[in-house]
Amino acid sequence: MTIASPSVAAHSRRWRRSFEAVFLPVAALLVALLIFGVFCALAGANPLAVYGSIYKAAFGSWSAWQNTLIRASPLMLTALCTALPARLGLVIIGNEGALVIGGLCAIVAGLGIGPGLPPLVGQIAMAIAALIGGGVWIMLAGALRHYRGVNETISSLLLNYIAIAIINHLVEGPMRDAEFVTKPSSAQLNEALWLGLLPGSRIHYGLIYGLIACIIAYVLIQRTTFGFAARTVGGNIRAARVAGLPVGKLTLAVCFLGGSCAGLAGMVEVAAVQKRINESLVSNYGYAGILVAFVARHNPLATILVAILLGGILASGGILQRAHNLPDATVLVFQGIVFLCVLFSDSLYSRLPWFQEKAVT
Repeated sequence: MTIASPSVAAHSRRWRRSFEAVFLPVAALLVALLIFGVFCALAGANPLAVYGSIYKAAFGSWSAWQNTLIRASPLMLTALCTALPARLGLVIIGNEGALVIGGLCAIVAGLGIGPGLPPLVGQIAMAIAALIGGGVWIMLAGALRHYRGVNETISSLLLNYIAIAIINHLVEGPMRDAEFVTKPSSAQLNEALWLGLLPGSRIHYGLIYGLIACIIAYVLIQRTTFGFAARTVGGNIRAARVAGLPVGKLTLAVCFLGGSCAGLAGMVEVAAVQKRINESLVSNYGYAGILVAFVARHNPLATILVAILLGGILASGGILQRAHNLPDATVLVFQGIVFLCVLFSDSLYSRLPWFQEKAVT
């Protein structure tokens, strides 16, 4: 037996890691499908028929694809709220709160814009307000972690409830539109500020925002010195401090960028879907974005594909209720099963014998 050369060993190591990064998430999804099939069988539905209905509702036609992509748009953005801080070793789950605050800031900016401004200027102002609002909201969790040692997972989770309480207070009080009697809501956004649709479809331009944000995030993290510094902090914070990296500033900056993406998702929901803010803004896209980030292994480009997949699952809730007499919340059960399987798969990295490195060839 001979010792492998350094170049061959490095190539083998990269190949194994790349294959492992694809194999384990896919395997987790397949196991989740099997467990979900058992759940459907216990509920009296044919698992194979349920799988077929999910595919039909998600990808079976152009209309289904449109429904899927509409739901995938905010998922791409909210997933980055978890994926970017994860590069620092932080587990942020305040996506829903950042989305809500971003939507709130966007509607405040939109309602305050005078009729004389061009619509494009108004939409840009709403986007900037949402970016700042969501970014500052998640930056609070990062600041508490760095300066006070508060667990960022717990603080960001609690910030979700605070954000929801704030929006409920405002739409039931100072911002309530007395003429809209269906449920407590703010005034409607000026129609000129609504986010338009892609030509020949029902898909709004939020999809473009999500795609661009994921591409920019990938380039920022993987192809810049800023991203290298962030990955260094996430790999070994003590070594990063010894190297002179500004850990505090990096923490605040990355958390701000992640929160900004979720805040932009709130602006998209307000300008393209809701047209006003009320309790419907709390649509669980933030929580679903956490799942997307973990399945994608915090890779911004992989986030695009996973968001489309989960968007299709979310789009299938209605057909499961109609065709199989399953509750509409069945898709939430599926999400939970997927999340547990993905979390379990994380514990298997570098432990399976097929992916362990060999010292000799």
